[in-house]
Amino acid sequence: MSGTVFILNGPNLNLLGKRQPEIYGRETLKDVEENCTKLAAEHGLSIRFHQSNAEHQIIDWIHEARETAIGIIINPAAFTHTSVAILDALNTFEGPVLEVHISNVHKRESFRHHSYVSLRADGVMAGFGTQGYELALLRMIRLAGLQPVDV
Repeated sequence: MSGTVFILNGPNLNLLGKRQPEIYGRETLKDVEENCTKLAAEHGLSIRFHQSNAEHQIIDWIHEARETAIGIIINPAAFTHTSVAILDALNTFEGPVLEVHISNVHKRESFRHHSYVSLRADGVMAGFGTQGYELALLRMIRLAGLQPVDV
């Protein structure tokens, strides 16, 4: 088994663990990256883990993933509800796409109930805390036609 999964994170996730811990928890984005790196390695995969507050940077990483990745896991954060441009970029990617949200967006403000990214996503993890990234990675292994170990 081999391949690379891009894990992309949108605005303000660089503050994970510091910003609104009552909603997002105390784990940092570095903790999430370390957990995902370990899990991916256990299954013969590598990850490219990125965060940006800039929409164009996320789009550039999606374009890069078109050439090098077996799948994309994306937590677009606030861009979830606003970015047709990210949706358009994801629509150019031929592999599986999974959308992750740390909180349950459906229990929050009504504007968070709509996701442009969900129009492309093959699955959505919401409300599982930072464990949603690991669950998405396990699902990505299956969607990419690879069989996860011990699952």
